[in-house]
Amino acid sequence: MNKADSAPALKAGDELVLVDGSSYIFRAYHALPPLTRKSDGLPVGAVAGFCNMMWRLMRDSVDDIEPTHLAVIFDYSGKSFRNDFYPDYKAHRPDPPEDLRPQFGLIRQAVEAFNVPCVEQEGYEADDLIATYARQAEAAGAKVTIIASDKDLMQIVSDNVIMYDTMKDKRIAAGEVVEKFGVPPAKVVDVQALAGDSTDNIPGVPGIGIKTAAQLIEEYGDLEALLERAGEIKQNKRRENLIEFAEQARVSRRLAELKTDVPVEVPVTDFGMRDPDAAKLIAFLKVMEFTTITRRVAEAMEADASAIDAGSVEIKHWHAAEGNGADDDPAPASGSGTDSDSSGETSLANGHTPQAFAASQAQAMRDPPIDTDKYETVTHKDALERWVADAFEQGYVAVDTETDSLDAMQANLVGVSLALQPGKACYIPLAHRASDGLDFGGETLNQIDLKDAISTLKPLFEAKSVLKIGQNLKYDALVLSRYGIALQSIDDTMLISYVLDAGRGGQGMDALSERWLGHKPIAFSDVTGTGRNKLTFDQVPLDKATAYAAEDADVTLRLWHMLKPRLVAERMTTVYETLERSLMPVLVRMEARGVAVDRAMLARLSAEFAQKMAGIEDDIYVLAGEKFTIGSPKQLSEILFGKLGLPGAKKTKTGAWTTGASVLEDLAAEGHELPRRILDWRSLQKLKSTYTDALPGYINPQTHRVHTSYSMAATTTGRLSSSDPNLQNIPVRTEEGRRIRQAFVPEKGFKLVSADYSQIELRVLAHIADIPQLKQAFADGLDIHAMTASEMFNTPIEGMDPMVRRRAKAINFGDIYGISGFGLARNLRIPRAEAQGFIDR
Repeated sequence: MNKADSAPALKAGDELVLVDGSSYIFRAYHALPPLTRKSDGLPVGAVAGFCNMMWRLMRDSVDDIEPTHLAVIFDYSGKSFRNDFYPDYKAHRPDPPEDLRPQFGLIRQAVEAFNVPCVEQEGYEADDLIATYARQAEAAGAKVTIIASDKDLMQIVSDNVIMYDTMKDKRIAAGEVVEKFGVPPAKVVDVQALAGDSTDNIPGVPGIGIKTAAQLIEEYGDLEALLERAGEIKQNKRRENLIEFAEQARVSRRLAELKTDVPVEVPVTDFGMRDPDAAKLIAFLKVMEFTTITRRVAEAMEADASAIDAGSVEIKHWHAAEGNGADDDPAPASGSGTDSDSSGETSLANGHTPQAFAASQAQAMRDPPIDTDKYETVTHKDALERWVADAFEQGYVAVDTETDSLDAMQANLVGVSLALQPGKACYIPLAHRASDGLDFGGETLNQIDLKDAISTLKPLFEAKSVLKIGQNLKYDALVLSRYGIALQSIDDTMLISYVLDAGRGGQGMDALSERWLGHKPIAFSDVTGTGRNKLTFDQVPLDKATAYAAEDADVTLRLWHMLKPRLVAERMTTVYETLERSLMPVLVRMEARGVAVDRAMLARLSAEFAQKMAGIEDDIYVLAGEKFTIGSPKQLSEILFGKLGLPGAKKTKTGAWTTGASVLEDLAAEGHELPRRILDWRSLQKLKSTYTDALPGYINPQTHRVHTSYSMAATTTGRLSSSDPNLQNIPVRTEEGRRIRQAFVPEKGFKLVSADYSQIELRVLAHIADIPQLKQAFADGLDIHAMTASEMFNTPIEGMDPMVRRRAKAINFGDIYGISGFGLARNLRIPRAEAQGFIDR
């Protein structure tokens, strides 16, 4: 490099290179293969990518970039000035993946090892600092290259300021900005103000996307001119939104606009290129065990790598797979001194690839064999404190709760189990009683006082520095929340397995244990018994309770050691951490909150449904020519196919005629009245038995609300399922179903809001099939189903009957999924010829 150690001022002909460090970390993490340090499995993939990029910049003249000044800019970890006037700015961004968190600090240490300025400033984002430094350099006559792909930085692209995406080897100049936004760089912020940015929680104007925003800005000049003349817009909805959300657009512009006048604390003159200290840089690369780049750096700098000892680094936010990592407090970690002849830097612990490491963990977790006799029953507070201290020191612990009910909103906490290592687990009984039903008190049964136990466990369970591992932790979190504990920093083996193997079978602990550990856990019925003599768990003797409960924690910990590495090996970490795991606490709050129902309204509906069913029964008897038990499939089939001789009869293996819904719907679609009335009767009977009669029984006596349970791992599609009671299948197409929905009521002063994806399948179709008209319709905020209904049924959109739109929706989605005319006829209860005509059109 042969650059001076001084810090010269920028001048014409110089080139300032600014690296957006914060952005690069995330891009490197997601774009590059998962790498971990060979000696202990520390995740280092993003660090490796960063070091290679820095060396290329400083040594290899990437894309004719020859910096005279260089700095790496990071986001400040706290809030920025934007939060002062808009608190929700970036409020909903998910936490970074667990295996990325330790790499943030390591990359900052890498920058220091390269002898490059590392800049961040309180109250400002990296983009603001980059914009300010770029404008200062441009004013001095220097060229500026920004190593980033962040669209926000495209605002400051000019003749002398370009962006360069090192991962795609792509330069971003003014032409590329126009290609991206449809406007030149100076107008990008106005487009962003209109379109908004869901990632940063910038609201924009509803119904306006990038393309429409660009057209508007090009036509009216800038945002303010557009807002002043919003009344001239021809499209009704667009005009109304621009007028209604004008102030929101102005706020969005303030949020999107980069500051170019930050009072920077580190002057740009400090960014003059400096050679790294060979010994310091090589020591860092060796402690990270980056063999290839260590060799390249040593050769280029004419240094003897073998004579340089590996340095040390501070590691934060890491829980090593074998428990030898650091927690949230920094801890020095020395390298193994791997020399330049060692194997490549893509190795994991024991020299394996990520896939091989996952396989080795799967085998290792079968040892030692599960031995329930070795588990500890913790009945004294000092023993509990020792377990808690060990968990804090280790940085992770498997957790399970035992209760006396499957209803998390009414279950009493009976005990807690912990596991620190395979085979090292305990059970902490808290509310056991004699099995004859008499409560002799905790002291007699030798248990820790419940309040004392809670006060000891609460700091552990709420500590962000200790990872809590569980199986279906949503249940445990809901139970613990009722005891004043907010479970934080979690991993759920059920959800990890679900992400990896959603279609493979059950995700319950017993199934996973047999599948991966080859071990069949103790069955619940083995300790509680069955039938009339079945015990609740608080009546189970402590020795049996310990064997059962501690085994659950032990098995869960082993499963975590086996399954978690597969997330990295199979590139599913982000799916798990940003989608599944982050949703769980939300569901806990939803379930705890519950929903109020109008008991009196349900009673009225139940009586009304019974009266309507009686009327339908009379119609059915007239059509059948006799009375019979409508709910009896045998009697109904004899009437339909025996007495009346209706077509389409199908028999089961036992020879009985089937009278399922599909058979009756086919007959009704062909114009037969009796099957149609049977379907009407069944619909009311189901509504009555499933909802109006059953829902009052689910009302919690303490909260007076219904608390459904959402299962996150029950479907292969990723959709949630609701149970106890099922609140997802309440019909909306019938008047009766809609009236049941009206029985769910908000508290005084509140409103219930219904939210759903807006025509999501059609949006995906528009994107994948690249249908310009459909994409534009969505960008303009148009209702596709209403448009279809208007065309199909010659009905104006304004004041359209919701049932007409619903029929058009069925046609749209049916067409997408290849429904037949017969199927559509059955869904809409219309003649087949009419249904086929809709599809053909």
